[in-house]
Amino acid sequence: MGAARQNTSFPGPGSTLHGYLAPPPAGTGPGVLVVQEWWGLTRHIAELTDRLAAAGFVALAPDLYGGTVTHDRAEAARMRRELPVERAAEELSAAVDHLLDHPATVGDAIGVVGLCMGGALALHLATREGDRIAAVVPFYGLPDEDHPYTGLTAHVLGHYGERDASLPTETVDEAAIRIGEATGRRPEIHFYPAGHAFLNDEKTPSTYDPLQAEIAWRRTVSFLWGHLG
Repeated sequence: MGAARQNTSFPGPGSTLHGYLAPPPAGTGPGVLVVQEWWGLTRHIAELTDRLAAAGFVALAPDLYGGTVTHDRAEAARMRRELPVERAAEELSAAVDHLLDHPATVGDAIGVVGLCMGGALALHLATREGDRIAAVVPFYGLPDEDHPYTGLTAHVLGHYGERDASLPTETVDEAAIRIGEATGRRPEIHFYPAGHAFLNDEKTPSTYDPLQAEIAWRRTVSFLWGHLG
C-alpha cells in the first residue's frame, strides 16, 4: 500500500474529493479527465496527467480510492470490488463539474481518458454525462456487456491489446457495435500487438510495450484535440 499523488481538492457528493491537477504551459486549455486503473492514483496516472497538460490540456485525475494506492493484485481487486460503479460515477461527475468550472478550462465540454477499470468507468461516465463529454478514450477497459450506451454523445477512440486475455477482441467488437447503434457513429477502435495495460510502465509483471504505447498515445492526443480544440 502507498499514498496517492494528490495536489487538489473539490466538492463531491457528501464529502471533499481529492485528485491530481496539471495545468498546461499556456495556462488555459480544454479539460481532460484521467480515470485511474484499479491500482489507484499512482505515479503512472500522475505522469499521464502531466503528459496531457504538456500537450495543452487542463488535466485532472480524481482519486477514487481516497488516498490509497497498491501494486498488489489481490489488494487492487479488493479495492475495485469495494468501489460501487454508481458511487464512482457520482464522484467522477463531481470531477467533471470541477474541471468545467476551473478558470483555466476552455470550452463547455471535456474529454475523458480511462485505463482498465478507468476505461470502463470513462464510458460509463460519458453515457451518463451526455454533451458535457465530447471525446472519450478507453484503454483496455469496457463496462459490463449489457451496459446501455443510450445517452452517449461523445466521440469514442478505444485502444485494446490483441493479446489481452482479460478482454477478448470479440467482446470489444460487440461493444463497438452497441456504441455505434446508440450513437449513430462508428467508434474508432484500434487493436495493438500487445497485452493488457501495454501503456503502463509501472506494473509488475510488466506488459508495457513502448512502441505500441507511443502509437496509442499520439492517436489519443490527436483525437482529443480534434474534438476539443
